[in-house]
Amino acid sequence: MTLLEQRIQFEETKHIYDRAILSFQGVEGFDVYNISIPFERDGKRYLFGRVERRDEWARSWVRLFEETGQDEWTLVQGSMIYTLEDPYVSLIGGEIVMGGTHVQREGGKVKTYFGYFHRGTDLHDLYYFTSGPNKMKDIRLVELQDGRIGVFSRPRGAETRGKYGSESMIGFTVIDSLDQLTAETIEQAPYIAGIFGEGEWGGVNQAYLLDSGRIGIIGHNCYRDKDASGGEVKVYLNMAFIFDPETRTAEGLHLIGSRTCYPPGPAKTPHLVDCAFTAGIVMRPDGKADLYSGVGDCEAGRITIDYPFAGCGRIV
Repeated sequence: MTLLEQRIQFEETKHIYDRAILSFQGVEGFDVYNISIPFERDGKRYLFGRVERRDEWARSWVRLFEETGQDEWTLVQGSMIYTLEDPYVSLIGGEIVMGGTHVQREGGKVKTYFGYFHRGTDLHDLYYFTSGPNKMKDIRLVELQDGRIGVFSRPRGAETRGKYGSESMIGFTVIDSLDQLTAETIEQAPYIAGIFGEGEWGGVNQAYLLDSGRIGIIGHNCYRDKDASGGEVKVYLNMAFIFDPETRTAEGLHLIGSRTCYPPGPAKTPHLVDCAFTAGIVMRPDGKADLYSGVGDCEAGRITIDYPFAGCGRIV
């Protein structure tokens, strides 16, 4: 099936048990969206969020928020301000790794961008230590059973489209330590076949080691559509699949969320009305999962879904 056909089938059969738009305190006048997954540190729950004014693209920051209520998050006063977009977090060898996209401008226009990575054991004192390849977003890390680190890449562009048909690919490689996380290593990660169809793009947003040794992937899958007036709409969908690092095979890709699953709300621009940019999942005591996502490039939402890796192992 095409991704559009998969989306139609998903909308007819989906099971969403709860949904909410997150509220953010301490940043009045700014939107918070494209968040990291919530995570625990020192007995508290936090997340990183992209902070931006509704009518701007050129000024984005990543800030730290602490959970202060049901679906309520409050800015941690005095916390670091990162000149990044679209943060994510991973726990590697006891250290927090926070990544995001750093955009470089020249004459007010975007010149290029890189994935920047910060690390440390103190959440309030992370330091920048490496960059990804030129114009590559959605680089993600996961600690493996043997203590090594799995690295997912996401090349995208005309060269990729011309060679593979899809607008992006996902690569995977393994490194021994964070000191080996370099742009060259990421760029040379061998590609995983069979994930995206013609004209589609997407990437890994969060990777989870399963007790089976396989890796559960929560990501995004995208295509272009038209609105009623013929204008272009970029459709971003939440998806999941299983990756076996030994055989380097991906299986079971399926949709787990769409913009219609989250409460109604605004979009930053008309072409983003169908955008749900995935963050990841957090397991619940009842065995279901809370899926977090940016919506419309101006809000962040949560939906409760069935465990997306059923039959393939539990998250370690």
